[in-house]
Amino acid sequence: MSLGRSFKVLWGANALSNLSDGITFVSMPLLAASLTDDPRWVAGLATLYAVVRLTVVLPIGVYVDRLDRRTLLVLANLLRGAALVCLALTIHFGPATLMVLYGVMAIVAALESVADSSAIALLPSLVKKDHLDGANSRIAATQLAADEFIGPPLGGLLFTAGMVLPAYVMGGLWAAAGAFALALPKRSRPTQLAPPEQRPSVYREALEGAQWLLKNRTVMTLALIGGLSSIGYMLPFSVLVLFADIQLDLNAAGYGILLAFSALGGLAGSFITVPIRIRLGYRWTITSSLILGASTLALLAYTTQVVLAALLLALYIMHAVVWNICSTSIRQRLVPSELLGRVGATSKVLGLLGLALGSALGGLLATTDIALPTLVGSIIFCGCVLLAFFLPRDPESQVSR
Repeated sequence: MSLGRSFKVLWGANALSNLSDGITFVSMPLLAASLTDDPRWVAGLATLYAVVRLTVVLPIGVYVDRLDRRTLLVLANLLRGAALVCLALTIHFGPATLMVLYGVMAIVAALESVADSSAIALLPSLVKKDHLDGANSRIAATQLAADEFIGPPLGGLLFTAGMVLPAYVMGGLWAAAGAFALALPKRSRPTQLAPPEQRPSVYREALEGAQWLLKNRTVMTLALIGGLSSIGYMLPFSVLVLFADIQLDLNAAGYGILLAFSALGGLAGSFITVPIRIRLGYRWTITSSLILGASTLALLAYTTQVVLAALLLALYIMHAVVWNICSTSIRQRLVPSELLGRVGATSKVLGLLGLALGSALGGLLATTDIALPTLVGSIIFCGCVLLAFFLPRDPESQVSR
């Protein structure tokens, strides 16, 4: 099924950006761990990332609905590239410090919110609604290949070869993603902007998105699940680099390979989501995926075997991909185009609060036992399963309206 040239451009830009994200996921915690052995500071990098995104997400949602989404996507990627090149120069020519690392990652976090929100809001204008599941599945498959299969081992190997190399590579990839996105259609806003003096405040426009979300049972339930699952995800993953070292006895390269193997489950998830959703419907597909997430984390907390841990992480990533494709497609279909940025931003507030809370708790719990964050994450996913039962019995019937 061909989804058109414009989709392929967005797909390609996302692939380049996701490859940089995958390198970041491994290399930045490794850089932090090389500067401190305190798990709270290592986990604090993820906490900072979430807090910055939480701070900017609502106004960014407004501007994604106000401004040309293609321009926002291009600028966000180019500026992320510039920030990482600055970090690389700092590492190369001067002593790297945690404060420098934290400052650059704060900038990258804000720009990632712009890029992600713009791309998600762009997609429904590039493909037909009936093709959104397929389009999101292709993006998810490429994201997994780049973000978790290729990026993590590449990040680990680059870091092993030289602490500065990952930053240079990440900067170049983000700059390339921005240049690639220049081929997207220039005008993708659903409506014309009112004159500045007639525009409502950013706060009032953001409130419109929140009000719409509160009135829609399906999208609101998905947002609540997203917030809670973010806590469950970040609890173990904020200290996963330490878990791999202490409980699994892996070095930097081994850690990257472990994450790369887990991406195989995500790739499988991207291929099976559409047929499973067609057979079971959105509600039971989402519920089943969350049960898988809870059970894999529970088992992971008790294993010291690298192969078993890799298999469990692969199944966990499979659940995450299935959940993400279904929830994103439902939101893109149900939310009016002119509100996609703001409703998406409101949903992200819950998710980012969860990420911030989960990473902070992960660091604290890890000081007691390195496996404790993973076990608590499993318990939280059980709560997500309960929430999924509050989804409408047939949410896909709302999607088709």
